Amino acid sequence: MNRLFGTSAWTASARRLPVVIALLAALGMACRRPAPSETETQKPDTPEASAASAAVATDAAVATGTSDPRDGGIATTASSPTPEPPEPALEGALFTKQVQAAFRVAGCGGDDSFIPAHIDKELVDAHCATLTSSYDEYRREWLDVAVPFIAKLRPAELPTTVVYPFGGGDLVSALATFPDATEITTISLEIAGDVRAIDKADKKRLGSELTQLRDHLGKLFLKAHSRTVNLDIETHGAIPGEVAYTMAALVIHGYEPITLRYFAFAPDGSVEWLTEEAIAKDHRRGRQGPFANAEIRFRKRGESKVRALRHVAFDLSDGSLRSAPFLLKHLKAKGKVAAMTKAASYLLWDDAHFSVIRDYLMKNTDWMISDTTGVPPRIAKKHGFVQDVYGAFERPEPFGPVNNADAKAYSDLFKTATPISFRYGYPDDKSRGHIVVTRKPEVVAKH
Repeated sequence: MNRLFGTSAWTASARRLPVVIALLAALGMACRRPAPSETETQKPDTPEASAASAAVATDAAVATGTSDPRDGGIATTASSPTPEPPEPALEGALFTKQVQAAFRVAGCGGDDSFIPAHIDKELVDAHCATLTSSYDEYRREWLDVAVPFIAKLRPAELPTTVVYPFGGGDLVSALATFPDATEITTISLEIAGDVRAIDKADKKRLGSELTQLRDHLGKLFLKAHSRTVNLDIETHGAIPGEVAYTMAALVIHGYEPITLRYFAFAPDGSVEWLTEEAIAKDHRRGRQGPFANAEIRFRKRGESKVRALRHVAFDLSDGSLRSAPFLLKHLKAKGKVAAMTKAASYLLWDDAHFSVIRDYLMKNTDWMISDTTGVPPRIAKKHGFVQDVYGAFERPEPFGPVNNADAKAYSDLFKTATPISFRYGYPDDKSRGHIVVTRKPEVVAKH
């Protein structure tokens, strides 16, 4: 994703690979709500909680066959997967049926039983016939090339908690980069959106939005990063863009959603899960409203390990982080994390407006992967990091405020780098892909 200070202008330019290239997107949030009492939290024996624990654990609730990412995530063979332990009782309102519907209708994963009764199955099938073909090509053209390469760069003992600033809607590359991650936090300007809208989606509206989604996903695949303007357009759709892009990422990587819930932050940075009552009372929109921040829990079929994507809608500029310090408190409470960013409009080069989030990264990670929109060499060196570079970089694409000294420092680093055949975020001004690994000297790959 790319951001301009005070705006959400994430654009990019990239040379088309033979068909399609990488999936990314953006989710976002940041609001504050009173903590739910015990009587407000979801009880383990309620229908929604039961649905959450059964979402992937039983054939009846999820599918009657295996879900292979190579077939678009749609069950194709009857089987009896290993029973999985039920989810623990979760606080807050659970929107399990809605996220499962988005998984099938927008992402083309799961079983036909996930399609709501009011939605035309033929419309979904037509959408998925095109989208699953794009998935297959994306896997061949980007995943099959990029994942083995990135695996050789990644140390064996990285934290399984990942923080991805400027990364809304991009679960697809986060999972490609950190396949062992159990908690991924993406932060961007865009809100998660109201997943309940799918309950009232009419055929005309949904058909138009699915066409738009395919178009935007196609551009995302080609450019290897999502465009903020597209996510903004889709925020208030029948299937919010952040949710739709995340569902596509789950299908591509062979996962299925368990449930979705919304959250806010307490002043100390702790998470407060929103109840249906709290959501109903709050009529604010945008990053202050109840649909700003969302957690989507997911796992691979047949696995017991539950993973979580938490998307936070927040302006990461210095003024915003200082005036609302709860997000930094929340991030710092995670301890050491693995980190990534890309297509971030060179904001981390900006000493005047984005030094706070940059300093957080330098103090709370020992290993970070990015394109050149990550931490500039002078800052990495100041904090005791070294930088390994791969690919080609001469000059930055004009996607944000560019410091000429930082651009030259990166250009000098890349003079002896070996070219790579794929993009990881922005290319340089000659459309060449590149990767930067910013790490402490003792943190090395063990492959």
